[in-house]
Amino acid sequence: MKIVLVFPPFYLEPMYSLPPLGLVNIATTVAETEHQVVIIDFVLSLRNGELSFGKSIYNDCADIILKEKPDLVGFSAQCTTYPPVIQIAKLIKTKSPEILTIIGGHNASFVDHLTLEQYPWIDSIIRGEGEMTFKELTDVYSKLYNLDGVAGVTYRRGDEIIRNTNRDLIQNLDSLSLPDYSFIPPLSVYRDAYELPRSIAILEVGRGCPHKCIYCSESIFWRRSPRHFSVDRLTQEMHNLHENYGAECFLLAYDQFTAQKEFVQAFCQRVIEEGLNHIPWYCISRLDTVNASLLALMRDAGCESMCYGIDSGSQKTLTNICKKIDKDLLYTRVNETTTPGIIPTLSFVVGFPWEKRSDIDDTLILSLKTGALGNINPLIQMPTILPGTELYHKYRDRLVREVDTYFSLGIEFYNGQRLLDDEEIINKNSQIYSSFYNLQCEGCSLSELNLIVTYFPLMITLYPKTLLLLTIEFSQSISIFFTEWLSWITQRLKRDKPILTAQDCYQHFTSFVYEKFYNDRNIHLKHLTNILKYETYSLEVGKYSTSQSYFQIDLNNVQEFIPQRSNDVLIGKFDFDIPMIIKDIKKGLYTKDYPLQEILLVFRQQDDRLTVTEINEFGNMFLSMCDGESTLSSISDKLYIHYSADMNPEEFFESCLEAAQVLGEMGLLVINQFTNDNNQLIDEKIL
Repeated sequence: MKIVLVFPPFYLEPMYSLPPLGLVNIATTVAETEHQVVIIDFVLSLRNGELSFGKSIYNDCADIILKEKPDLVGFSAQCTTYPPVIQIAKLIKTKSPEILTIIGGHNASFVDHLTLEQYPWIDSIIRGEGEMTFKELTDVYSKLYNLDGVAGVTYRRGDEIIRNTNRDLIQNLDSLSLPDYSFIPPLSVYRDAYELPRSIAILEVGRGCPHKCIYCSESIFWRRSPRHFSVDRLTQEMHNLHENYGAECFLLAYDQFTAQKEFVQAFCQRVIEEGLNHIPWYCISRLDTVNASLLALMRDAGCESMCYGIDSGSQKTLTNICKKIDKDLLYTRVNETTTPGIIPTLSFVVGFPWEKRSDIDDTLILSLKTGALGNINPLIQMPTILPGTELYHKYRDRLVREVDTYFSLGIEFYNGQRLLDDEEIINKNSQIYSSFYNLQCEGCSLSELNLIVTYFPLMITLYPKTLLLLTIEFSQSISIFFTEWLSWITQRLKRDKPILTAQDCYQHFTSFVYEKFYNDRNIHLKHLTNILKYETYSLEVGKYSTSQSYFQIDLNNVQEFIPQRSNDVLIGKFDFDIPMIIKDIKKGLYTKDYPLQEILLVFRQQDDRLTVTEINEFGNMFLSMCDGESTLSSISDKLYIHYSADMNPEEFFESCLEAAQVLGEMGLLVINQFTNDNNQLIDEKIL
């Protein structure tokens, strides 16, 4: 029997940029039988131009599938890709009615009966874990042409919809064969098509989650029964993917990866022992399942970044969604994560139906406090109503369509819009397509929430400290303040709709703050404007891109050495001890009074890293005189009058030479000097 496994078309820059591991696993399992298997990844086809956008995209997909002359077509579908699956399956069935059409995945598992009832061209749904079910289904169907008794299957028999018993979960995941990546193009093809910096492979570590978060279908799909592969199996697969398929990075797929510290320790130690720790990896974790020592070990084993699901800063919401989180632990854990060099992504959700504006503000304030710690990636989302979840069952009669949330995007195939046929089927059945719908929120309109989740993360990255101090100083709702800022910038730039960019923030946020807050106001937090200036300078210097090099002065011709201040650094004068204030903010101290203390800070962007260094008045004066025309000797003579103290001119010159060396190694100088060869001025940038 010829089997075609299909990953439906989807296009959204940050998502679905990796090979479809679920289909690879199924193909590997079925290939152990006499059946022939082909995988078609239409997401990749869109990226590399083999499939075109437009009104005919689904018809083109159907034709590509039918060219394989399949007996059975199996679709892997998530919530967003459900409409394309339904449309393509209909075209296949219309053109070749004898082909068996099957859907698997989270969404299908929970709307199995509804799907078969609504769409007669779908023959069967595989519920839950797919490998063993699909293997048995193909064997039974190829011999008997029916699906009677195949556990884990819902199917149509005549006019009747039959739901067979659930299949037992695979208790020993090591019993599954290593995924055979020869079914799909090389990882390098995915890397190039998605313009990724590295070839990335998914490393499935385990399955299942024991928690009861009301918005998540993961735990229900896996029946709250967590299982993981053995360390032996995982390192074997890492070697296989790296050595045979060119994997340069791993995405560890398992929400409960760090749930058992002993397992994580054993995994990391084995990875280090086998020399696999030079390959970076990313994982998902919970705040309460890691500590400083474990995080340090994970970093040594190659962990580059990880995701923490924070969800909410509102205790009421945390209780309602059955999420247990110690907000006080958050700051400690983020610091423990970033200290060894791991970059955490912190995920927040706003807009649950019971939330008032104060609940939303609590979450936004919490996100700002984490942003003030630095070195984090913020992610804010609106609730997605997934079939099978408690949120779905409790609120499915209140669904409305007003805004497209993050997890309803990706199928805009015609001039940046969804096809009319997709819109029609989505509008007809909210129960099947609930992820495309919204829930009204008590505290904010859906349009305002959509703007918050789209653009507020930018403010967390760029101005977290300023926003925190503003809300404390003026006791204003952070969500209202942010909405006013968006409205202000929209009017100022005469835009048709609210849009916010990093350039907007850098160029206009200071003006907005002064216009809104500093007219006839008695400011308690006197250092607030200095923090605003600090964060603005940090943005401005980000315009420059530099890399590390070495600074060296020709000591044989030091008298003619001509230093010049580099153009890719900024020097700011501040009225307070900003480094100390920032340390206090990171500790959660926001309202302290600070004495006036003038300091000078040098800002420099080196690759992706911002460095801020304090210099004294002598260093500042020295840099100001490095004009690219004056020799070090003449600069020393001018400075000698003010800063010589008890030194003689020769000693002072040596001090200036040392200062030039230090400032040059910091990347603050450009050397202008005459060559010995042709007396032509050269300009060598020291970075």
